[in-house]
Amino acid sequence: MAAPKLYGSVDSTATMRALASLFDHEVEFEFVAIDLKAGDHQTPSFLSLSPFGEVPVFQEGELTLFESRAIMRYISHSYPKPGKERVYMTPKMQGIVAAWIDVEDHRFNPPATKLIAELVQKPKKGLVADQAVVAEGATELSLVLDVYEERLTESEFLGGDKFTSADLTHLPNLHYLMATQMRKLFESRPHVNAWCSDILARPAWAKVVEMFDKY
Repeated sequence: MAAPKLYGSVDSTATMRALASLFDHEVEFEFVAIDLKAGDHQTPSFLSLSPFGEVPVFQEGELTLFESRAIMRYISHSYPKPGKERVYMTPKMQGIVAAWIDVEDHRFNPPATKLIAELVQKPKKGLVADQAVVAEGATELSLVLDVYEERLTESEFLGGDKFTSADLTHLPNLHYLMATQMRKLFESRPHVNAWCSDILARPAWAKVVEMFDKY
């Protein structure tokens, strides 16, 4: 069977999430760059793969998956590393991991995305951040991180005693946020800070950053 393909844009947090999972599971794959500025994601051929015109898309044989968290979950279950599986076998622990993946999606990602838009994307375009929006996002993120701090007093990682997709899914937004003034929100919470330092230092994430830096 031919190597799986990942279609995406390296500066997309969703694509970065899928790349991190592929690298972490040591999957050999082909990366197909999609130029969002050129509108590649709106072409009929791409829309046949991703009906909402969003990256990334993962192809493996007859399987086509869109939505980065779905791709991440599939990879973690389909490419287990012997002795270093990123998934739990018991339904109880699988449920806990799934809950924290949903927390990232519905609680962490919204304020993170808001802050990245103001503090990273606007300056790149020569625009000034809306400080009211920044303050709102910081407040919302702080409330989420308070919950994380409490959770991380109970276990080393969000999903339990080992690194799973519940942690990996945070990496793209963390990468951007830790380069802004929002870094202090993480550093002021000792368990959150230790967790961030740990997962951001993973070799698989370094490979994603290397691709990003070459973009």
